[in-house]
Amino acid sequence: MKKKLQSAFQSRQYMTSRDFELFYYDDRNLTKVEAHTHNYYEFCFFIEGDVSMQVGKDIYPLHFGDMMLIPPHSPHRAIIHSNTTPYRRFVFWISEEFCQQLELRSQYYTYIIRHVETCKNYLFHMDHLAFNSLQSKMIRLLEEMQADRFGKDVQIALYVDDLILRINRLVHEQIEPQKTEVDASLYSNLAEYIEEHLEEELSLEKLAEEFYVSKYHIAHVFKENIGLSIHQYITKKRLSLCQEAIRSDTNITEVYQAYGFGDYSSFYRAFKKEYGISPKEYRDMQVNLRPEKMDIHSDKL
Repeated sequence: MKKKLQSAFQSRQYMTSRDFELFYYDDRNLTKVEAHTHNYYEFCFFIEGDVSMQVGKDIYPLHFGDMMLIPPHSPHRAIIHSNTTPYRRFVFWISEEFCQQLELRSQYYTYIIRHVETCKNYLFHMDHLAFNSLQSKMIRLLEEMQADRFGKDVQIALYVDDLILRINRLVHEQIEPQKTEVDASLYSNLAEYIEEHLEEELSLEKLAEEFYVSKYHIAHVFKENIGLSIHQYITKKRLSLCQEAIRSDTNITEVYQAYGFGDYSSFYRAFKKEYGISPKEYRDMQVNLRPEKMDIHSDKL
């Protein structure tokens, strides 16, 4: 590791940057770290040292390739058992506001954060290849942060995105193989429940309460299984039933109220977006297609 990339140990527990901060530490005389909390997410990528990490009451011995994610307001501290070997690690801080911005862009950026907050699992182990790929990305980012190059800010933003997405992908690959069958069952049960309750409120929050899983996981399961958000899926199901009911001569007002659309304007927009015509135009088209409305003559058959 290049000496110039090394950071002096920061005892402050607040960020001076709005979005993120990245440090490489090589501490040889660090003896005690007090338990503390902070209002940002802290990733610790452990390289070397005789160290454990305490989060709450749980203590995790650290080994090369370990990555820990400490959420905001979670008491934690490093326990230094010995200074025989240096305590080397990367530390990556991300603000809550920045995480919210990332999630608005894509939930792929915050998969690990939602997993940690739901499962309270703070420790992830990477094999040498995966961990070295993360180290490479962090070194590249540190070098860019210290350089004075054309387009520096744009390049830094790209490197940060790349690092965060890589972290989430590695964790997803660890977790998902164990959850494939469970998620398939969850998706099947959710789809069946939705089918039977289309006339009721079907918010993510309601489904999360019903199935005892996080709303983020439900959203992820649907996106993975059918490539649609759960909102899109429910809307398509409801519109299909509305279309059927309109064909059966049910009053349009009764139709949208019966299948979970809060008002006509939202029903109108959704229907036209899905089928390219308004509900009234669709109803009129169905009326005109009925045999009694068509001028059919036997000599033309």
